[in-house]
Amino acid sequence: MIVNAGNLKTLFIAFKAAFAGGLGTAPSQYTQIATVVPSTTGAEEYGWLGKFPKMREWIGDRVVNGIQSHGYTVKNKPFELTVGVPRASIEDDQYGVYSPMMTEMGQSAGEFPDELVFSLLAAGRTDKCYDGKPFFATNHPVLNAAGKPVNQSNVDDVADGGPAWYVLDTRRALKPLIFQDRKKPNFVAQVAETDENVFSRAEYVYGVDARGNAGYGFWQQAYSSNKPLNAANLEAAITAMTGRVGDNDRKLGINPSVLVVPSTMEFAAAALLKSLLVNGGESNPLAGRLTILVSPWL
Repeated sequence: MIVNAGNLKTLFIAFKAAFAGGLGTAPSQYTQIATVVPSTTGAEEYGWLGKFPKMREWIGDRVVNGIQSHGYTVKNKPFELTVGVPRASIEDDQYGVYSPMMTEMGQSAGEFPDELVFSLLAAGRTDKCYDGKPFFATNHPVLNAAGKPVNQSNVDDVADGGPAWYVLDTRRALKPLIFQDRKKPNFVAQVAETDENVFSRAEYVYGVDARGNAGYGFWQQAYSSNKPLNAANLEAAITAMTGRVGDNDRKLGINPSVLVVPSTMEFAAAALLKSLLVNGGESNPLAGRLTILVSPWL
């Protein structure tokens, strides 16, 4: 190929199309467990997370539910992926071998929200949520009917336990996790003769950049365990969530809907939730109770 502005523009269009193809076919699971929040600034503050809204009987004046300022802020982060194509490859008409790389770049950009969101679940035992406690903790403070703080737990771990699994309530407007979308993946290039990469290294550079981040929502909608994934432990997790109460001992109406497991636990999860019969013919009370979500990012 003759290297000139017209041919480089045509090549950019072809590479961008390959990128878009990969972006469009990337498997996406994050929206199943995370609420997507559009962002227009460098960070978003979620101080209102301290209040789980519930209806009450209207007696007398309205009771205004004040926003508890917990100072929980999710800062947007920049992300990028860049590849170089030697000028000689374009001159020798070998640029076609780079199209699959552009497709892979698109798929990687499409998968990065999943990586962010599911990595939060994996880090939930140490990374803190709005109340200053780890997202999965045994000591989340909740006020009882007497107005005194009591600890609630959303984690059930044992020493030397196995891989963690997660039960989530994803039916509400705010899911247990948040994906903050500041700037969608953008495909760009440096191909001008005066660009440093072209002038000094005879290399055309193509890249993608995006901005965003992920954070924690209500810990009340999530539960994690590293105990064996069996009927007894899964039933205990579901029961703990459905019995969850908020401030003043008011029922929260939590209804678990999803079981999230790593790839190594896929078949154990299917045996628990997809088998109609167990123990040689007994009805399986867990059959269809939760949707299974198998994540390769855990």
